Amino acid sequence: MLELVLANLKTRPFRTLISIVGVALGVILILLFTGLARGLSENMAKRAANWKAEIVFTRPGAMELTSSNASVSTTYAKRLLEIEGVQSTVPVIRYITPDTSGRWGIRQLDGVEWNSFAAMNKMQVVRGVAPEANDEIILDERQMRDDKSNVGDTMELFGDRKYKIVGVFAPPSGARIKMSLAAMQDALQTDKCTYILVKIKDGANVDEVAARINQMLPGNKINLTRDLIIDAQDRIPALKTFLRVLVGLGAFVSTIFVLLSMYTTITERRKEIGILKSLGASKSFIIKVIEGEAFFIGILGVALGFAASFLASFILQAMFDIQFEFSPSWAITAALIAIGGSLVGALYPAWRASGIDPVEVMANE
Repeated sequence: MLELVLANLKTRPFRTLISIVGVALGVILILLFTGLARGLSENMAKRAANWKAEIVFTRPGAMELTSSNASVSTTYAKRLLEIEGVQSTVPVIRYITPDTSGRWGIRQLDGVEWNSFAAMNKMQVVRGVAPEANDEIILDERQMRDDKSNVGDTMELFGDRKYKIVGVFAPPSGARIKMSLAAMQDALQTDKCTYILVKIKDGANVDEVAARINQMLPGNKINLTRDLIIDAQDRIPALKTFLRVLVGLGAFVSTIFVLLSMYTTITERRKEIGILKSLGASKSFIIKVIEGEAFFIGILGVALGFAASFLASFILQAMFDIQFEFSPSWAITAALIAIGGSLVGALYPAWRASGIDPVEVMANE
């Protein structure tokens, strides 16, 4: 039967190739988009990991990805210092704004007291100086490279406000563009912040310090930076739903391509199938042959999809510095969906083929 399956695939190479490409498209959809989503979340996690602060003190809802809520009074920074185990605090304003020139359509800005922020998180200015005036900003190396900017250039933020790039910082941490806390407060017309980074003393237990903060300053939200790193992917709104939709779309593409291809093939092969049945081939044999062809198409589609996905990710990373993180679990899922979709897509054509009447076929031929 294997020889018959391979012979059928070779007889119509172009149709077989189209089917393989259709299955590969489903695999590419799943691999590239899940890899991109994981790469984005991993990038967020790595930048969050550069925070040396163990605790993020904020208000409920202020730390959502799309939130630009500055609802935390900066007076909490001094009150937190009075709590046992707290070594230092740094207020931060995070501002999210739409940006058509940005890679993701949004731009994130941080307003920080640079000296205390840099000291806490072991940041350094690698070129230029730290921002001090209300019209000065500092960028990380990736942002400088993406924007093709230089120290001394200007950037428009908050609509039409012009800010001078005065330095470059490393390593990346939080937003890639930072200004002084005072500059951000002036731009947003507020005296508050989005969150306060809390560094604990050496030897102090982070859970105990967090519990003391929660007890002494109730009604606020205490985040541990270790948890922010772990659930970075969960913090992107509707990401899991988006990935499930992609998986469903990939399964649909694989199934429909094979169904259409095999159905058309069966229509063209009625005489061949009639001859097989006249020679004694059973319905189950015909179904096995058709399903065998679909299985091989699925295997070849998976191989092509994997190769195309890895090649595309390599090119995109090289050209646009987009990070992809492929997951073995998603790769297995893509393979199973592609092969399963191929088998399911071939079921109806196989059933139709098994029901062909050899006498009727021969009479018509």
